Amino acid sequence: MTELDLDKARFNMVEQQVRPWDVLASDVLDVMSTVPRHAFVAEAHRHLAYSDLQLPLACGEYMNEPKVEGRILQALAPEAGERVLEIGTGSGFLAACLARMAASVVSVEIHPELVEQARAALKAQGLDNVTVEQGDAAAGHDDGRRYDCIAVTGSLPELHEGFHTSLTIGGRLFMIVGQKPIMEALLITRVAEDQWATESLFETVQPPLHNAPVTKRFAL
Repeated sequence: MTELDLDKARFNMVEQQVRPWDVLASDVLDVMSTVPRHAFVAEAHRHLAYSDLQLPLACGEYMNEPKVEGRILQALAPEAGERVLEIGTGSGFLAACLARMAASVVSVEIHPELVEQARAALKAQGLDNVTVEQGDAAAGHDDGRRYDCIAVTGSLPELHEGFHTSLTIGGRLFMIVGQKPIMEALLITRVAEDQWATESLFETVQPPLHNAPVTKRFAL
């Protein structure tokens, strides 16, 4: 595809997929219109970068559909001075969008191959306010810091509170909870030191986060 074709595909993605899914925040639409999604996918899938699909990545992982990424950005509403934590870097595209909207992003990815690919893609875009770390953060991530926004990009079979205390007061946590055939996207806001408010956003089905904790059930 030519650069002109890619520009048209990106415009159509925003107008025909993202906006119709109730993503109306101008800053979100602007960043998704600006960040070149095709720069974060494998060459073989470049022609599908702006399609309404979960694109396969290395290590058996997937890139969320653009409309879901748009809803994540809109729900978290990161602001210029805020610090963001992302769990599940994947391609690095969502981290790039978050980095354009916030002050800094720490993104944690379990697969070393994806870590290196995302670092290279982010560097190629000139984004120096993103740190991609290798680690297993499915059960939570406590690095001694608090974050204004936390995005958990893979689904969690069960709701757990491993990320709740990493939020600032007023901080927002996005996660998708449940198992097939229906999962629920949640926005959790820390309203006090020991109090959180939960809002249900939409239903979806997304691949689970690698090593996401599940309560053991014993057969009688």
